[in-house]
Amino acid sequence: MSLTNKYIETQNFSGVSLLYRWISREVNTEAINWLNEKRQQISNGGATRIFFTAFSGVPRYTGKSEIQPTLEELESASNAFNNWLPVNWTVDQAARTLLVLSLPSDDVEKYLLTLDQVFAAADVGELVALYQALPLLPYPEKLCDRAAEGIRSNILSVFNAVALYNPYPAKYLDNLAWNQMVLKALFVGSPLHLIQGLDERANPELARMLADYAHERWSAGRKVSPQLWRCVGRFANSEMLADLEYVLKQSHPETNSNGKGQQKLLEGKAAALACAQCPLPQAKDILTKYPDLQADIQAGKLTWENIR
Repeated sequence: MSLTNKYIETQNFSGVSLLYRWISREVNTEAINWLNEKRQQISNGGATRIFFTAFSGVPRYTGKSEIQPTLEELESASNAFNNWLPVNWTVDQAARTLLVLSLPSDDVEKYLLTLDQVFAAADVGELVALYQALPLLPYPEKLCDRAAEGIRSNILSVFNAVALYNPYPAKYLDNLAWNQMVLKALFVGSPLHLIQGLDERANPELARMLADYAHERWSAGRKVSPQLWRCVGRFANSEMLADLEYVLKQSHPETNSNGKGQQKLLEGKAAALACAQCPLPQAKDILTKYPDLQADIQAGKLTWENIR
């Protein structure tokens, strides 16, 4: 058994097994045989062109249907790989991940060079598969710059592959890259609640950046996502508390059923939750002015799960 196969069997066995299981449910025997053959050739150190040709040609054999993991399998994936959550994956993405995991990785520099070449040559669909696979790849601590490049992408599907449902950023990115990712998610309209580790990685600098972003939106007459305040409350200063109080005042009178009123009401709930998370006494004073929201928070009826 090669060193690469040993790595896969010992470190990534659960991931490989799950991916293989999901693929097998969706494709025919011919496709599975082709995939097995290519994985074996690649892991045995076959010519690099074998990998690139196979990686590019995957959809012709597998198609692009969605994989169908069970809740039990998703739990196994999460437990095995630090909250890995492969939802919305397609069978070709899973197969491409298996091919990447078959690359020999005992020579670190050679492996990383090959990976760089794969990213450089990839089309959009291939990039999505690669970025989704980050938490499964060898030497994840050496791939931070690659993840940051995905965050800077102007292609929404590529950005989302890094930012959403992906445990890699929370575990490996520094605060600068993390904060830029959260801010960009708001800018492009990606839902913050799908960013893993959002609450754990909240930090004072991010809170300041988000408050500044809210002011920019208000100045331009544009709405602010209620999810923005989720990362602000714990680190709010007096100026940020003034912002939260402003949001609450704007939302409270508008309880009508039209879209604007509902949006304002949701913003007010988010501001109330942020106040509840703030340790400053004046935050509690603000919240007491809205006893219904305060009571719902204390009773657990209003949480960030309600803010979408």
